[in-house]
Amino acid sequence: MADELEDTARIARDLIRFDTSNYGSGKSNGESDAAEYLEAELRSIGLEPQLFGAAPGRTSVIARVEGADPSRPALVLHGHTDVVPADPANWTVDPFGGEVRDGLLWGRGAVDMKDMDAMMITALRDLHEAGERPARDVIVAYFADEENGGVFGAHHLVDERPELFAGASEAISEVGGYSIDVAGRRAYLLQTGEKALLWIKLIARGTAAHGSRVVRDNAVTRLAEAVAALGRTEWPVELTGTTEELLAELAKLHGVDPAATDAEELLRLTGTGAGFLHGALRVTSNPTVLDAGYKHNVVPDRAEALVDIRTLPGDEDKVLAEVQRIVGADVEIEILHRDVGLENPFSGRLVEDMSAALRRADPEAAVLPYLLSGGTDNKALSKLGIAGYGFAPLQLGSDLDFPAMFHGVDERVPLSALTFGRRVLGDLLRNC
Repeated sequence: MADELEDTARIARDLIRFDTSNYGSGKSNGESDAAEYLEAELRSIGLEPQLFGAAPGRTSVIARVEGADPSRPALVLHGHTDVVPADPANWTVDPFGGEVRDGLLWGRGAVDMKDMDAMMITALRDLHEAGERPARDVIVAYFADEENGGVFGAHHLVDERPELFAGASEAISEVGGYSIDVAGRRAYLLQTGEKALLWIKLIARGTAAHGSRVVRDNAVTRLAEAVAALGRTEWPVELTGTTEELLAELAKLHGVDPAATDAEELLRLTGTGAGFLHGALRVTSNPTVLDAGYKHNVVPDRAEALVDIRTLPGDEDKVLAEVQRIVGADVEIEILHRDVGLENPFSGRLVEDMSAALRRADPEAAVLPYLLSGGTDNKALSKLGIAGYGFAPLQLGSDLDFPAMFHGVDERVPLSALTFGRRVLGDLLRNC
């Protein structure tokens, strides 16, 4: 079966078999093996890729494809090669086995984002073998460290080697261009923005003591109260321009009045698509890691929690102030990583070309804008004035909970979606 795989599935499978788990805080299995594999694939289609390492094992790949009209601004086509860790005990299959089963490719990275990494190669290969060029210069980038904010990947290259992206005005990458079912019709979500990112540490301090004593100044108790208060917080619904436009289009497809329909109810009608879309309505603040103590009978003098906060673009400072109020003045907040939110218009030539490529492949489809609740390496590229979009086109069945695949157990992607993405991405590159 493996030897009969379509080329996109083969490359995605091979990439999944590189365990590029990123544990954060600089702890990673590294991306070098995957980067060298991609370097060879790019060379096989006549490109001259370069490897860049911000730290040992943390390797990114950059190549430039000459376009038919090099006078136009270049397009950055980028992916990342790291993945979040996976516990094999929770999976039906080996998360790094790249198993093909029931018409799907399984494994960590199958949708985030070794599928798109492979589609990039095969779409460019199709152009190369046809003797064609993309419409404009394309800067192909495979970044390390996206799952930890791009410190050793996109941010490093943007800060230290900005000339690699000279002349680029726009970028496309992950988490957009995939289909959902809306009112019995396929609709593709085109990612035109993403929320801001705040990774913080809560630090509570108290008095160290023997576990048998009455201790009212207990760091663990103080932290637990702060974490519970933050975790129970119901942030209000706030609509950005992108989300208002999405809701208006959804209402039109369902034949309802958007002004008279609750935003959350309207998003629930998108089925599995709601998994991503609900997060665009409000701030999210999820405690993810707790750390305190070192022995059963010792009351520690310090307790810590990690919290993942996603705000609407531009609201970071306002949200930080509110988080401090919620957790209390006696709990310290340390900002570990902060990155901007992005919002681009659902208009202009690139948006029109992405929409047209989808409609040529799926003529009855609707194309809708949305604000991604997560983040991508487009944040780093924005420092160079490059407008980033999510466009990793996949035609999916309504039975697959696609948002749940991201960082989830039994991550998988239909083989048919990979061939669809290859075709649509190649079409876009020819015409944008």
